[in-house]
Amino acid sequence: MEEDRVYQSMHELIRRTCTDLPQDILDAIENARAAERAGSIAQATLDTILKSSRLSRERTLPICQDTGALLALIQSRPGMDVVLIEEAIRKAVRALTAEGILRQNCVDPLTDRNTGDNTGQGAPQIHCELADGPTVVRVMLKGGGSENMSTQYSLPMARIQAGRDFEGVRRCLLDAVHQAQGQGCAPGILGVCIGGDRASGYLEAKRQLFRRLDDVNPSPVLALLEQTVVAQANSLGIGPMGLGGRTTLLGCKICVAGRHPACFFVTVSYSCWATRRYQVELDTTGGIGAWI
Repeated sequence: MEEDRVYQSMHELIRRTCTDLPQDILDAIENARAAERAGSIAQATLDTILKSSRLSRERTLPICQDTGALLALIQSRPGMDVVLIEEAIRKAVRALTAEGILRQNCVDPLTDRNTGDNTGQGAPQIHCELADGPTVVRVMLKGGGSENMSTQYSLPMARIQAGRDFEGVRRCLLDAVHQAQGQGCAPGILGVCIGGDRASGYLEAKRQLFRRLDDVNPSPVLALLEQTVVAQANSLGIGPMGLGGRTTLLGCKICVAGRHPACFFVTVSYSCWATRRYQVELDTTGGIGAWI
């Protein structure tokens, strides 16, 4: 791979992620708008979201003033120059921060000072995975408001009468939506992991947010649970930005992970309507071979 080609690819990937809301999410918001009562606050709110998103795409401006924290997942064969991709991501983050595309969103917890360029210890988050096939890079920018609404349950939980079963999981997910109200910038999208441990559950839940909203879970049991949670959440009346309406969730994406017999975690990664994520396949030179 060529260093400059890889850098240009990562710069374009992150720039587009920040300024161009994925089409499947725009389509879901359009459908939500059509489902709201004509002339309602909910419909007006969704109109504003759609107008703002289109202006961001046309003018290459951030979709939200909170440009979020960056998560990158690199999938590559052994032997590929993953270190080159990692450094290109960090370099692109610094450059896009200087250009004003990314807001300065990284604070050192020891000094309480902003690092000024969105890099620091563990920031941006970059995870590398070995896999046979082409090199794929996935990027997500997740805002602080939605991240604060993410949560983890340990079942059984008496407060919501949730046992260690799928009914208990359903109760957890609806409770998460109810607790979030409008604070996570509804309508939201849930990424969910059933199982795993305290650490892996959060990462696996966040991975689910890379799924397209119009996909169908290959597990019939999980597919039904996803549909049920969206339908029931949208009956709560929370609505866009918590101002009331028929659309509280745009989607719910669920995976499972092996768990210890003593543990039953349900982890929820709550994402706002501005779910900014893109993924690319790199060619042998490091250029963008395809947007996937």
